[in-house]
Amino acid sequence: MLSAKLISLLTSYPLRRIQHQTCYSYFSINRNRQAPTFPFGPAVTKRDFHKQKLWSRSLACQYYGSDGKRCFSLTPAGIVNLAPQSVQPYLRLMRLDKPIGTWLLYLPCTWSIGLAADPGCLPDLGMLTLFGVGALLMRGAGCTINDMWDKDFDKRVSRTASRPIASGEISRFQALVFLGGQLSLALGVLLCLNYYSIALGAASLSLVVTYPLMKRITYWPQLVLGLTFNWGALLGWSAVMGSCDWSVCLPLYFSGVMWTLIYDTIYAHQDKDDDVRVGVKSTALRFQEQTKPWLSSFAVAMLSGLVLAGVNANQTLPYYGAVSAVAVHLAHQIYSLDINKPEDCWKKFASNRNLGLLLFMGIVVGNLWKKRQEGPLEMELNMNQK
Repeated sequence: MLSAKLISLLTSYPLRRIQHQTCYSYFSINRNRQAPTFPFGPAVTKRDFHKQKLWSRSLACQYYGSDGKRCFSLTPAGIVNLAPQSVQPYLRLMRLDKPIGTWLLYLPCTWSIGLAADPGCLPDLGMLTLFGVGALLMRGAGCTINDMWDKDFDKRVSRTASRPIASGEISRFQALVFLGGQLSLALGVLLCLNYYSIALGAASLSLVVTYPLMKRITYWPQLVLGLTFNWGALLGWSAVMGSCDWSVCLPLYFSGVMWTLIYDTIYAHQDKDDDVRVGVKSTALRFQEQTKPWLSSFAVAMLSGLVLAGVNANQTLPYYGAVSAVAVHLAHQIYSLDINKPEDCWKKFASNRNLGLLLFMGIVVGNLWKKRQEGPLEMELNMNQK
């Protein structure tokens, strides 16, 4: 009877190895369906083992339904998981499953395009779409360059060890070829703009290439990232207007750089222990326990730049209302931040997408609030028609 119960217990769990009273389990799905195999650590007690089993089932259900077929999901991660196995590493290399970086690159472009719109008009939808595609491609190219530079560092950091180049899924040569494809497509997008914007956009490539090196030589790589990520604040205006109005574009660009220093310093606090161990630098390590005063000063600088850009662009009340809401968002973000909790750092970092969208809506509504003023030429034409 005892033997029968023991056999029944062993067959009820997917045990592969029993040694020194420690159980190791592997939850595997039919290999013909090309599903991943999930390894699990030791489970000393039956209760812990049961928790691991339930967790493995819930994780597998992200990929497969109860009938063994892949689940359909409209989330970025779900779309990547539905792609062919051979394509998935490249999609993860360009961070298609983590779109927050694309949003943070795209939003300064939308601010600039919105401010450049004619009074009383919506932003140019074609330009917004074009810059959205460009942001997706350039963010992917930037991530590819970053991972090529940081292969050896990423292997030693738990959060990045599974990245395709660090894990060996993609070789450096394959990544280089993929990078060439992304940059070629991004060039195609850039060539749709005017000559001034083409030259301005090409000037940012040096920042894209050199940014990953900055963490090796300075505690301010976030500043270089800000200079890179907010180039769209200049490019969006020039794409619409044919050239930059520096009285608007420079304060907007400056505000974007300050914004990046805020959110990427918060982001860097997730990895500060690993960064110390592998020998890379960041503003999180530079500021340490003085992070909140530094972030507060960046927030004040950002808001000042937004106000100046709004004044020079003749913005109206809704815009300044949105800037006030941005100020409240930043104050809450900084005040409630726990720099010693990675999950809280990620939550605060990701919330900056909503902050950027809030400012964009303020720009759009503020622009619609304007009354179109007739220029001298229009007044003369109207008089002649009469």
